Amino acid sequence: MRKLFSIIAVITVTVAGCASKPPRPPLTGDPIIDGKNAIQVGPKKDRVLWEYRLALAAMRRGDYVEAKQQLDSAIARIGGIYTTDSEAKKARGYFHNEAKKTFIGEPYERVMAYFYRGILYWMDGEPDNARACFRSAQFQDADAEKHEYAADYVLLDYLDGFASVKLNGDGKDEFDRAVKNARGTSAPPAYNKKANVLVFLEFGRGPMKYASGARAEQLRFREEPSPVRSVNLRVDSQQYPLVPYDDLQWQATTRGGREMDHILANKVVFKDVTKGVAIAAGVTSFMLADPNQIAKRGYPGEAALIAGGVAAVAGILTATTKTEADIRAWDNLPRYLSFAPLELPPGDHNIAVDFRDASGRTITTKKVKFNVPANATKDTVLFVSEQNT
Repeated sequence: MRKLFSIIAVITVTVAGCASKPPRPPLTGDPIIDGKNAIQVGPKKDRVLWEYRLALAAMRRGDYVEAKQQLDSAIARIGGIYTTDSEAKKARGYFHNEAKKTFIGEPYERVMAYFYRGILYWMDGEPDNARACFRSAQFQDADAEKHEYAADYVLLDYLDGFASVKLNGDGKDEFDRAVKNARGTSAPPAYNKKANVLVFLEFGRGPMKYASGARAEQLRFREEPSPVRSVNLRVDSQQYPLVPYDDLQWQATTRGGREMDHILANKVVFKDVTKGVAIAAGVTSFMLADPNQIAKRGYPGEAALIAGGVAAVAGILTATTKTEADIRAWDNLPRYLSFAPLELPPGDHNIAVDFRDASGRTITTKKVKFNVPANATKDTVLFVSEQNT
């Protein structure tokens, strides 16, 4: 009996100790300032989340040095987070909230960290490292454990093969997979090894997370309407109509067999079971402690005490089993990704990118001036976002 009440006391103390939360860093509205403040003074478990957000905000401002620093830090944590991070291990148990684990994001979020880093590597004249990033991104999207599904991004395969072509490889298999994954959109163009200007484009607003279900245990994704549906690229006197090759909303909502759904579903079942045990044990305790038994024996009896203790433990377990889905999100991601390989002569050039709605009407235009060096040893890589500042 003493052991039983000791267990109850330990669980109660543990629950009480989990109630405190670290203070949130102040927000200014500037993603660069907020990101750096959050990384410096915010909860350690949110560090990668803020590194993601800060990296993309920096890319859209043309601060590629900052973006590389933040992505490198985030990617380093993605690699070994589940084997080295104690909070991540706790979050896989029944008694810790998913939002308390160290954030590395859903597969589509991890994919984008590698995708952006690949762009920056290519920008630095390192297509081999860019290819390694695109391949790592595919690994994040694939089911490496159960092999129930494979990565299905168009651009990841396409750029993997294109980098291989640039490195005097073949790239045919990767190109064929990219065309197969195009899902009704126009297939990407055939590889042109002479293409020396690579334009990466993004637009729309990415998926937003929310929780549903009786205990907020189901992670779902809300579609954010995007008026921009296509791009018209104007370079000097040439025009290149472009469609999105990848849709992050589609990627977030159609990837089957997601491990987190499975874990949280188990938690809900566990909570329902313990709740039933608590009720049953409580009733049993009451029945065993009826007045006739008490009058006859002078005390309710050990069986009643045990049943009452079980009821108390089960009740505590029910209250402390955390089922809520983790809805922290890389919330400045785009929805659509596109790409244009161009072959341009050396010299100064002007690019205008018209972001258009479904009817072809231009919503906004971003302009970029750049130079293609003579006898260049690397490609000119441009990153153009609807959110470029």
